[in-house]
Amino acid sequence: MPGSILVGPKKPAAPFPKPPKPDFPAGHPAEEDDMNDQTTGRHNIFVLTAAQALGGASAPIVISLGGLVGQQLSSDPALVTLPVSLLNLGLALGTLPSAYVTRRFGRRSGYMFGAGIGALAGLVAALGIFAASFLVFCAGTFLAGFYGAYVQSYRFAAADAASGPDKVRAISWVMVGGLVAAIIGPQLVIWTRDAVSGTPYLGSFLSQAALALMAIPVLMLLRPNPAGASAADTDAPARSLMQILLMPRYMLAVAAGIVSYGLMAFVMTAAPIAMVGHGHSVDHAALGIQWHVLAMFAPSFFTGSLMARFGKERITALGLLLIAISAIVALMGLDLGHFWISLVLLGIGWNFGFIGATAMITDCHSPAERGMAQGANDFMVFGTVAAASFFAGGLLHASGWQAINWLVFPAVALILVPLVWQSGRRR
Repeated sequence: MPGSILVGPKKPAAPFPKPPKPDFPAGHPAEEDDMNDQTTGRHNIFVLTAAQALGGASAPIVISLGGLVGQQLSSDPALVTLPVSLLNLGLALGTLPSAYVTRRFGRRSGYMFGAGIGALAGLVAALGIFAASFLVFCAGTFLAGFYGAYVQSYRFAAADAASGPDKVRAISWVMVGGLVAAIIGPQLVIWTRDAVSGTPYLGSFLSQAALALMAIPVLMLLRPNPAGASAADTDAPARSLMQILLMPRYMLAVAAGIVSYGLMAFVMTAAPIAMVGHGHSVDHAALGIQWHVLAMFAPSFFTGSLMARFGKERITALGLLLIAISAIVALMGLDLGHFWISLVLLGIGWNFGFIGATAMITDCHSPAERGMAQGANDFMVFGTVAAASFFAGGLLHASGWQAINWLVFPAVALILVPLVWQSGRRR
């Protein structure tokens, strides 16, 4: 493609094509080391994809039921979305500790520890429902956010296991695990919400704990990445966090991630409550979230290829446009179709916007800086997401579903202009 930054292969590429054979004599130790690194990288990507499928199902359970359980346990209507807000707050506050744990003890041990937190989160939330304690239930969703911080970093672990154009494909393929999570999470809500007689929703949070426990043996299969480890421990000088933050491209990537994820969480948090409030059933609300989460991850099969062909900035900008279109659909009516179509478009827009922003981040740091740059990005993104999801509950209660969607447009416009300008410069 003329003017393209990345040049693709002449025939369709496999998700993780083998790199060109190095110019080493056959049997040379350097050739064997290179091939071993490639094999380890692919192995880890598939392990992380499976772990994403299990760990990613936790958030849809909390999002589908958090507001409804909040209505059941809280005496203040403005606090009904607090459990979902605390999920996102826990995710934001957990980003820096999870980055430290995985760097200090290795990704395999760190991720297994995170899965243990996930199991505890489901048990605490279930206890809160059983004891009719809103405070205990909120503690469980807050812990689920800590688990989410580990799960969210799987995408960076996949990128570190690949090189060159394979980085964006690696991110996309790990996010494909979320496609399975999109089926598991909402379906577990439907199958288990009445599993414990007389205590609605308790069974769903017990199943959340079970999924986290199932992730532990999967994560035990992770292998150390020799190339990544040596790169991380290099003596090359690393810039300070402030120097990284002052990079215009880094801050644009962070801002794109904040707007993509923040708007998605803002609208999605309010959507199940709005659907039930406008006469739709709990099952319809759960299915709406399921279609939304499916739309969030299904495009991951080809998002990496689209970024390699058209550029990260252009695909990120397309994602933001789709989020704006989802708000237009939501403002057109309150039928079930309007809710579902809007949520599907919102999910696809999130996929392009957030994966594109993640790929932009990986271009902005050296291996020695990646823990700091990635952790700071996730802290800012998910801190904003926590505030957005909390604000959604109060705004929905005070002003209604339409007000939620009208606020999408100025946020999209704020980032779309510099993204298009940056895309033109890079082309």
